[in-house]
Amino acid sequence: MEGNVVQANLSNDHGPHASNTKFFPGARAARRKFLQFFPEGFTDETYLAWERNYKWKAHRDWTQVLNQREMERLLARREYTELARRAIQIESRTNLLFSFEKMALRDAVRSPTGARTFATGLRDFLFEREAAALKFNRWCEVIGALPRKQTRVLTWPLVTVFGFLASPARHFFLKPRATLIAAEQYGFPFEYQSRPNWDTYRSALEFARAVRRDLSALHPQERLDIY
Repeated sequence: MEGNVVQANLSNDHGPHASNTKFFPGARAARRKFLQFFPEGFTDETYLAWERNYKWKAHRDWTQVLNQREMERLLARREYTELARRAIQIESRTNLLFSFEKMALRDAVRSPTGARTFATGLRDFLFEREAAALKFNRWCEVIGALPRKQTRVLTWPLVTVFGFLASPARHFFLKPRATLIAAEQYGFPFEYQSRPNWDTYRSALEFARAVRRDLSALHPQERLDIY
Protein backbone atom coordinates (compact mmCIF):
# COMPACT_ATOMS: atom_id res chain seq x y z
CA MET A 1 0.00 0.00 0.00
CA GLU A 2 2.96 2.33 0.55
CA GLY A 3 3.40 2.66 -3.21
CA ASN A 4 -0.10 4.09 -3.53
CA VAL A 5 0.36 6.97 -1.13
CA VAL A 6 2.10 10.26 -1.60
CA GLN A 7 3.84 12.57 0.84
CA ALA A 8 1.54 15.52 1.35
CA ASN A 9 2.81 18.31 3.56
CA LEU A 10 -0.22 20.02 5.07
CA SER A 11 1.72 22.78 6.75
CA ASN A 12 -0.24 25.30 4.66
CA ASP A 13 -3.47 24.07 6.27
CA HIS A 14 -4.07 26.16 9.35
CA GLY A 15 -5.91 25.49 12.57
CA PRO A 16 -6.19 22.56 14.98
CA HIS A 17 -6.68 20.03 12.20
CA ALA A 18 -3.36 20.65 10.44
CA SER A 19 -0.90 17.75 10.40
CA ASN A 20 1.95 16.17 8.43
CA THR A 21 1.46 12.55 7.44
CA LYS A 22 1.25 10.26 4.43
CA PHE A 23 -1.91 10.66 2.42
CA PHE A 24 -3.50 9.07 -0.62
CA PRO A 25 -3.51 11.44 -3.61
CA GLY A 26 -7.08 12.67 -3.08
CA ALA A 27 -6.97 12.85 0.71
CA ARG A 28 -6.07 16.51 0.94
CA ALA A 29 -8.92 17.63 -1.33
CA ALA A 30 -11.38 15.34 0.46
CA ARG A 31 -10.33 16.74 3.82
CA ARG A 32 -10.75 20.33 2.68
CA LYS A 33 -14.16 19.63 1.16
CA PHE A 34 -15.30 17.91 4.35
CA LEU A 35 -14.20 20.86 6.49
CA GLN A 36 -16.00 23.29 4.20
CA PHE A 37 -19.26 21.60 5.12
CA PHE A 38 -18.34 20.79 8.72
CA PRO A 39 -15.71 23.24 10.03
CA GLU A 40 -15.40 21.46 13.38
CA GLY A 41 -14.79 18.12 11.73
CA PHE A 42 -16.40 15.03 13.22
CA THR A 43 -17.55 16.97 16.28
CA ASP A 44 -19.35 19.61 14.22
CA GLU A 45 -22.95 20.00 15.42
CA THR A 46 -24.31 19.89 11.87
CA TYR A 47 -22.31 16.77 11.09
CA LEU A 48 -23.59 15.07 14.23
CA ALA A 49 -27.18 15.98 13.40
CA TRP A 50 -27.00 15.00 9.73
CA GLU A 51 -24.68 12.03 9.74
CA ARG A 52 -23.71 10.49 13.04
CA ASN A 53 -26.35 10.64 15.77
CA TYR A 54 -28.98 8.45 14.13
CA LYS A 55 -26.40 5.77 13.32
CA TRP A 56 -25.04 5.82 16.86
CA LYS A 57 -28.56 5.53 18.26
CA ALA A 58 -29.25 2.54 16.01
CA HIS A 59 -26.03 0.92 17.21
CA ARG A 60 -26.96 1.52 20.86
CA ASP A 61 -30.42 0.08 20.24
CA TRP A 62 -28.81 -2.97 18.68
CA THR A 63 -26.53 -3.58 21.66
CA GLN A 64 -29.56 -3.43 23.95
CA VAL A 65 -31.98 -5.72 22.12
CA LEU A 66 -29.75 -7.88 19.90
CA ASN A 67 -26.52 -8.34 21.83
CA GLN A 68 -25.01 -11.82 21.77
CA ARG A 69 -26.70 -12.99 24.96
CA GLU A 70 -30.15 -11.87 23.79
CA MET A 71 -29.63 -13.30 20.32
CA GLU A 72 -28.63 -16.68 21.77
CA ARG A 73 -31.69 -16.62 24.02
CA LEU A 74 -34.02 -15.97 21.10
CA LEU A 75 -32.40 -18.72 19.02
CA ALA A 76 -32.60 -21.20 21.91
CA ARG A 77 -36.34 -20.53 22.10
CA ARG A 78 -36.61 -20.73 18.29
CA GLU A 79 -37.96 -17.20 18.13
CA TYR A 80 -36.50 -16.64 14.70
CA THR A 81 -39.23 -14.29 13.54
CA GLU A 82 -38.78 -12.09 16.63
CA LEU A 83 -35.04 -11.87 16.09
CA ALA A 84 -35.52 -10.91 12.45
CA ARG A 85 -38.22 -8.41 13.42
CA ARG A 86 -35.90 -6.64 15.86
CA ALA A 87 -33.08 -6.41 13.33
CA ILE A 88 -35.38 -5.00 10.67
CA GLN A 89 -36.99 -2.58 13.10
CA ILE A 90 -33.65 -1.11 14.16
CA GLU A 91 -32.51 -0.69 10.56
CA SER A 92 -35.84 0.85 9.57
CA ARG A 93 -35.09 3.86 11.81
CA THR A 94 -32.14 4.72 9.57
CA ASN A 95 -31.89 5.73 5.91
CA LEU A 96 -29.14 3.22 5.14
CA LEU A 97 -31.07 0.79 2.93
CA PHE A 98 -33.08 1.72 -0.12
CA SER A 99 -36.83 1.20 0.15
CA PHE A 100 -36.75 -1.74 -2.28
CA GLU A 101 -34.10 -3.45 -0.11
CA LYS A 102 -36.16 -2.93 3.04
CA MET A 103 -39.20 -4.41 1.33
CA ALA A 104 -37.26 -7.34 -0.10
CA LEU A 105 -35.90 -8.25 3.32
CA ARG A 106 -39.31 -8.05 4.99
CA ASP A 107 -40.72 -10.35 2.33
CA ALA A 108 -37.76 -12.73 2.69
CA VAL A 109 -38.23 -13.28 6.43
CA ARG A 110 -42.01 -13.41 6.36
CA SER A 111 -42.00 -17.20 6.16
CA PRO A 112 -40.74 -19.34 9.10
CA THR A 113 -38.02 -20.79 6.87
CA GLY A 114 -36.81 -17.38 5.78
CA ALA A 115 -36.81 -16.04 9.34
CA ARG A 116 -34.84 -19.05 10.61
CA THR A 117 -32.29 -18.81 7.80
CA PHE A 118 -31.77 -15.10 8.42
CA ALA A 119 -31.66 -15.32 12.23
CA THR A 120 -29.20 -18.20 12.48
CA GLY A 121 -27.04 -16.82 9.69
CA LEU A 122 -26.86 -13.39 11.32
CA ARG A 123 -25.84 -14.88 14.64
CA ASP A 124 -23.06 -16.90 12.99
CA PHE A 125 -21.84 -13.90 11.01
CA LEU A 126 -21.61 -11.68 14.07
CA PHE A 127 -20.39 -14.08 16.74
CA GLU A 128 -18.99 -17.32 15.31
CA ARG A 129 -15.27 -17.73 16.01
CA GLU A 130 -14.06 -18.36 12.49
CA ALA A 131 -11.95 -16.58 9.92
CA ALA A 132 -13.51 -13.32 8.76
CA ALA A 133 -13.41 -14.36 5.11
CA LEU A 134 -15.23 -17.62 5.80
CA LYS A 135 -17.90 -15.92 7.91
CA PHE A 136 -18.52 -13.15 5.39
CA ASN A 137 -18.80 -15.44 2.39
CA ARG A 138 -21.14 -17.73 4.30
CA TRP A 139 -23.28 -14.72 5.27
CA CYS A 140 -23.49 -13.76 1.60
CA GLU A 141 -24.69 -17.27 0.84
CA VAL A 142 -27.32 -16.96 3.59
CA ILE A 143 -28.68 -13.71 2.18
CA GLY A 144 -28.59 -15.08 -1.34
CA ALA A 145 -30.60 -18.13 -0.25
CA LEU A 146 -33.43 -16.14 1.33
CA PRO A 147 -36.84 -16.41 -0.33
CA ARG A 148 -37.55 -13.61 -2.80
CA LYS A 149 -40.63 -12.33 -4.54
CA GLN A 150 -39.73 -9.72 -7.13
CA THR A 151 -36.71 -7.83 -5.84
CA ARG A 152 -33.34 -9.45 -5.21
CA VAL A 153 -32.13 -9.60 -1.62
CA LEU A 154 -28.41 -10.09 -2.25
CA THR A 155 -27.15 -6.50 -2.46
CA TRP A 156 -24.07 -4.90 -0.94
CA PRO A 157 -26.01 -2.57 1.38
CA LEU A 158 -28.19 -5.38 2.69
CA VAL A 159 -25.25 -7.73 3.22
CA THR A 160 -23.23 -5.13 5.14
CA VAL A 161 -25.76 -3.05 7.06
CA PHE A 162 -26.32 -5.39 10.03
CA GLY A 163 -22.64 -5.93 10.76
CA PHE A 164 -22.21 -2.16 10.66
CA LEU A 165 -25.09 -1.55 13.09
CA ALA A 166 -23.94 -4.30 15.43
CA SER A 167 -20.23 -3.47 15.46
CA PRO A 168 -19.17 -0.31 13.59
CA ALA A 169 -15.65 -0.69 14.98
CA ARG A 170 -15.20 -3.88 12.91
CA HIS A 171 -17.59 -3.63 10.00
CA PHE A 172 -18.15 -1.34 7.02
CA PHE A 173 -21.42 -0.33 5.38
CA LEU A 174 -20.89 -0.51 1.65
CA LYS A 175 -22.97 1.40 -0.88
CA PRO A 176 -21.29 0.55 -4.18
CA ARG A 177 -21.80 3.75 -6.17
CA ALA A 178 -20.78 6.07 -3.33
CA THR A 179 -17.77 3.93 -2.40
CA LEU A 180 -16.58 3.60 -6.00
CA ILE A 181 -16.74 7.36 -6.54
CA ALA A 182 -15.01 8.05 -3.23
CA ALA A 183 -12.25 5.52 -3.89
CA GLU A 184 -11.60 6.90 -7.38
CA GLN A 185 -11.39 10.47 -6.12
CA TYR A 186 -9.25 9.39 -3.21
CA GLY A 187 -6.83 7.42 -5.35
CA PHE A 188 -7.48 4.15 -3.56
CA PRO A 189 -7.38 0.90 -5.63
CA PHE A 190 -10.77 -0.43 -4.55
CA GLU A 191 -11.21 -4.04 -5.74
CA TYR A 192 -14.90 -3.99 -6.54
CA GLN A 193 -17.11 -6.81 -7.78
CA SER A 194 -20.87 -6.35 -8.02
CA ARG A 195 -21.74 -9.67 -6.36
CA PRO A 196 -21.02 -9.53 -2.63
CA ASN A 197 -17.81 -11.37 -1.77
CA TRP A 198 -14.99 -11.28 0.75
CA ASP A 199 -12.28 -9.83 -1.52
CA THR A 200 -14.32 -6.71 -2.22
CA TYR A 201 -15.34 -6.38 1.42
CA ARG A 202 -11.72 -6.76 2.56
CA SER A 203 -10.77 -4.00 0.12
CA ALA A 204 -13.52 -1.77 1.54
CA LEU A 205 -12.20 -2.37 5.07
CA GLU A 206 -8.71 -1.41 3.89
CA PHE A 207 -10.12 1.75 2.32
CA ALA A 208 -11.83 2.64 5.59
CA ARG A 209 -8.58 2.10 7.52
CA ALA A 210 -6.68 4.29 5.06
CA VAL A 211 -9.20 7.12 5.34
CA ARG A 212 -9.24 6.89 9.10
CA ARG A 213 -5.44 7.04 9.19
CA ASP A 214 -5.27 9.96 6.77
CA LEU A 215 -7.92 11.89 8.71
CA SER A 216 -6.66 10.96 12.17
CA ALA A 217 -6.13 14.62 13.05
CA LEU A 218 -9.92 15.06 12.83
CA HIS A 219 -10.46 12.21 15.31
CA PRO A 220 -13.01 10.04 13.47
CA GLN A 221 -14.88 7.57 15.64
CA GLU A 222 -15.00 3.99 14.40
CA ARG A 223 -16.48 3.52 10.93
CA LEU A 224 -19.57 5.52 11.78
CA ASP A 225 -17.51 8.52 10.68
CA ILE A 226 -15.78 6.89 7.73
CA TYR A 227 -18.18 4.87 5.56
